[in-house]
Amino acid sequence: MARDMEALYQQRLKRYVTAMRGGKPDRVPIRPFVAEFIATYAGYTCQEVAHDYTKAFEATCRCAADFDWDATVPNMVYVWTGLTQALGLRYYAIPGIDISAGTGFQYKEPPEDGAYMQPQEYDALIADPVGFLYNVWLPRVSADVRGPGEANTLRNQAALVKGGMAMMQYFNAFGPQCERLRKECGTVSAIAGILKAPMDILADKLRGYLGLVTDLIDRPKKVLAACEALMPHLTWVALSGADPAKNVPIGWWMHRGCVPFVSRSHFENIFWPTMKPILQELWRRGHQVLAYAEGKWAPHLERFAELPAGSIVYHCDRDDPLEVRRALGDGFCLSGGIPNGLLAFGTPDQVRARCKKVIDDVARNGAYIMDASAIMQNDAKVENVRAMTDFTREYGVY
Repeated sequence: MARDMEALYQQRLKRYVTAMRGGKPDRVPIRPFVAEFIATYAGYTCQEVAHDYTKAFEATCRCAADFDWDATVPNMVYVWTGLTQALGLRYYAIPGIDISAGTGFQYKEPPEDGAYMQPQEYDALIADPVGFLYNVWLPRVSADVRGPGEANTLRNQAALVKGGMAMMQYFNAFGPQCERLRKECGTVSAIAGILKAPMDILADKLRGYLGLVTDLIDRPKKVLAACEALMPHLTWVALSGADPAKNVPIGWWMHRGCVPFVSRSHFENIFWPTMKPILQELWRRGHQVLAYAEGKWAPHLERFAELPAGSIVYHCDRDDPLEVRRALGDGFCLSGGIPNGLLAFGTPDQVRARCKKVIDDVARNGAYIMDASAIMQNDAKVENVRAMTDFTREYGVY
């Protein structure tokens, strides 16, 4: 049985990698990025899979086995209450604590005047990104950690210890979870490592979106310098978690560079010049990147086409997959394109029709992976996810 499962795993890995490298496998690979959908399927609440990551792991394996997927993420419900509570993090809303038990975790956008980095602090971030994050940012995002010069308490010290222990416990659990997916389900872990654009770090974690757009107008040179200062650190983070075998890609979560968050000028002069070199360096070291293009990026596709062929897998959210294929050509693998609204509110027949159109439009020569447009949460209907999976397995044969 173990041999059969390993043979299935190797077959799926070959299928997945062949498509990502721009080739034509035996059939279209199926790689759903499922978050709270796993809770729906396994009979858990959003609160349960957020509070107990072992339940999220179990639900992920159950979905992988029952749906017979080629690849999936070991746990897409990535916010674990044990870690957020250990550090007292302020920027997550946790199911059953800050929001209802039936709602997936949320990111809390700070008001501009309450941003975790103030505009006058750019120079400190640019001079020493690590020091700024540890000495200034962490005490602000934590209810318990205190900064230099502040009164030190047992609660402060315990928060740092608990936070470190929670991170080690949680992150070290992913290796065994990947092995479990392999040995029990024959399923490939879809990504390894994490990457974000420097400007997204500013918007997501430091200045907030409102602070960033103000800065792009009032102090664009500071924004550019900060992005440049963050580049080597983000490259290192991506490499530190990357697949040593260089099979599966590094996940790049794309947020604030799409339309309409920033202007074309700001994309061309700040976002892309500080992101493109990171992608090129990762590819030089043999690592593909999954460009998870949340939102609409079509106006910038000409820039993605500048990248070396095969260096990224482009995931389609609100972009038309056929438009993306025409812009990027056959040198890049695409994924996604099945709208989340359709999976939540449509019928199985409508889902099958959409899958057929996407496969006919962009997968004729391979280089395509079936998935929803965005991460699937608890509103996706089981019967629609089943329809997407089964139809692709039957129709997507080469």
